[in-house]
Amino acid sequence: MSEPIKDRLVSLDVFRGITIAGMILVNNPGDWGAIYSPLQHAPWNGLTPTDLIFPFFLFIVGIAIPLALDKLKSDTRLVYTKILRRSALIFLLGLFLNAFPLFDFSSLRIPGVLQRIAVCYLITSLIYINSGWKTQSVIAIGLLFIYWILMTSVPVPGCDIASISDKACNLSAYLDRSILGVNHIWSLGKVYDPEGILSTIPAVATTMSGALSGVWIKSGRKKMELVAGMLVFGLLLLAIGWAHSFAVPINKSLWTSSYVIYTTGCALCFLGVMMWIIDLKGYRGWSKPFVVFGMNALALYIGAEMLARLFDVIKFADGKGGEISLKSTIYETVFLPMFSPLNASLLYAITFIFGWLLVLWFLYSRKIFIKV
Repeated sequence: MSEPIKDRLVSLDVFRGITIAGMILVNNPGDWGAIYSPLQHAPWNGLTPTDLIFPFFLFIVGIAIPLALDKLKSDTRLVYTKILRRSALIFLLGLFLNAFPLFDFSSLRIPGVLQRIAVCYLITSLIYINSGWKTQSVIAIGLLFIYWILMTSVPVPGCDIASISDKACNLSAYLDRSILGVNHIWSLGKVYDPEGILSTIPAVATTMSGALSGVWIKSGRKKMELVAGMLVFGLLLLAIGWAHSFAVPINKSLWTSSYVIYTTGCALCFLGVMMWIIDLKGYRGWSKPFVVFGMNALALYIGAEMLARLFDVIKFADGKGGEISLKSTIYETVFLPMFSPLNASLLYAITFIFGWLLVLWFLYSRKIFIKV
């Protein structure tokens, strides 16, 4: 007979570890011009495996909220201090990362992955500690509905027709350009920011779906019941998200409502399978590297991003009167001569991840976990 979950969920650490490893993999190819299509984001509308990574991470952030905050709810001052402090630190780390290593504030990108995580964590946490799961469910659905109405009904100045299918003529992109300025949004195109202001509204709904899942996990039900519930509800959301995509396309850059629903369904199914394999059946031997990644996910993300940027800015003379980056030197000297461009680019990314695994395993073996 299955027992209720009482101890730490190893499957959640593995889920987090797989997600952050996937993020590092897709962010660090040897050559941005040689990438297998599943390791690229959809050009605009549509979905690839890469487009699942960020919503999975926000979903995991949401799950951790009831697991971490329930024991602090009785101390109002402490819980608010913890939420505000953690949100501010993550946001500032995101700004630091965007500025690193050149610190050119005239073109500093204000939004970013960590900034979105910080804002979503802040809003979801405040909603969670001040309401029950039914109210939270209504708020999450309401956020998606409000965003849908705004994106499909509000005219965009300078555009004949506002359309989700147009990268420039949609309300989210217009607000990013107008409020943040073209010098402070995503560098490619300066038209929109995939972690922009308005699109953070549905991203909060993604995080809240994780918090609701955390409530389910803490409900005291038997493991098999938890797994079954996640899989059933996950499949239901997949069907709803797919059907909704005919009205509102699945779009990661705009974080559309169909994208939220569909990716939440994917996250529930993935976590349900991980719980069945690891926590219910006990098959854990294969998962240790991902536990190592998952226990230091924030440190891995920041460290990997900083190292990758240093690899790009450290340059050497190429012998032809120009310069070549340290990354290109490694890629072209070690990997490209032995493999096709696609495989060489992939192997570079895998090697990059493996190097970080060695670092994090060292920290894990000494019980060093870097958190904010």
